[in-house]
Amino acid sequence: MSASLSSKPAARDDRFLILIPNYNDWPSLKLLIKSLDHTMQAHEIETDLLIVDDGSTIPPGEVLEYTTYQSLGRIEILKLRRNLGHQRAIAIGLAYVEAHISCLAVVVMDADGEDDPGDVPRLIQKCRDEGLQKIVFAERTKRSESIAFRVFYGLYKALHVILTGIRVRVGNFSVIPKARLQSLVVVSELWNHYAAAAFKSRQPLCLIATRRADRLSGRSRMNFVDLVAHGLGAMSVYGEIIGVRLLVLACILIFAAMAGAVSSIIVRLTTNLAIPGWATSTVGILLVMLTLGVMLAFLFCFVILSGRQGSAFLPCRDYAYFVQEVRRLRD
Repeated sequence: MSASLSSKPAARDDRFLILIPNYNDWPSLKLLIKSLDHTMQAHEIETDLLIVDDGSTIPPGEVLEYTTYQSLGRIEILKLRRNLGHQRAIAIGLAYVEAHISCLAVVVMDADGEDDPGDVPRLIQKCRDEGLQKIVFAERTKRSESIAFRVFYGLYKALHVILTGIRVRVGNFSVIPKARLQSLVVVSELWNHYAAAAFKSRQPLCLIATRRADRLSGRSRMNFVDLVAHGLGAMSVYGEIIGVRLLVLACILIFAAMAGAVSSIIVRLTTNLAIPGWATSTVGILLVMLTLGVMLAFLFCFVILSGRQGSAFLPCRDYAYFVQEVRRLRD
């Protein structure tokens, strides 16, 4: 069953909606949905489910045909025209929800089960405690990945703090109240990275400590290149901040090179301490550093100015271009 993008928002104001982006991870998703249903039933929380099919090449088949759910109500698949990546699938899903589905709040989580379904009621309760006015993110206190991954992730977090001044503490796992969703879908940076966009746009938010669970089925399809691209996407949201910090560093390099060159000339002309040819070599190297600093300063100025230009993608305006169809699996 398909639904039109021009349809009016469904009146389900008393329910929560769970949004899950998925790319070919249907076996894990099936296990996750069953676990979510049991967890929500135990806590007497009624929810609907929206699966964002990020251009999967493997059809869901009968994986999602399970009719004995107790707490899950409506289940829909929002199929995208092409694979866009996890973050952009989330952006399109959030924009679609804001335009077409009425709910109390949206729970965003991954399909692999590493976002523990048992933590969803805690996040929802925290959101309620905050009067449905703040985004509640799950803060990772312990990860389940390999040592190599954790080492590189630690290096990434250190680099992120140095370049942006902001600690990396959260992923996608979160609850977004409707009031905040209406504000978030006009943030252009949402196209690059959901969590970073929420922080940069200064949305009211809070954190709750959680432990990352293990995958429910199979292995992760993300390789090292994908992880690096994901990290760069998060930092690109703070392009202006990074540009300013690197501009300051370039200016320090320029002044240091100038001071070094002047000092070398003074030593050469006023003392007998200089070794023959030493001053010329030193000044030459410092002039190269000076030139490099000037070039970097101009580059970072352009980075800052480009960040001030109008955005190419606005989620609430442009999401529909990427939606192929909406299939309703369960009312």
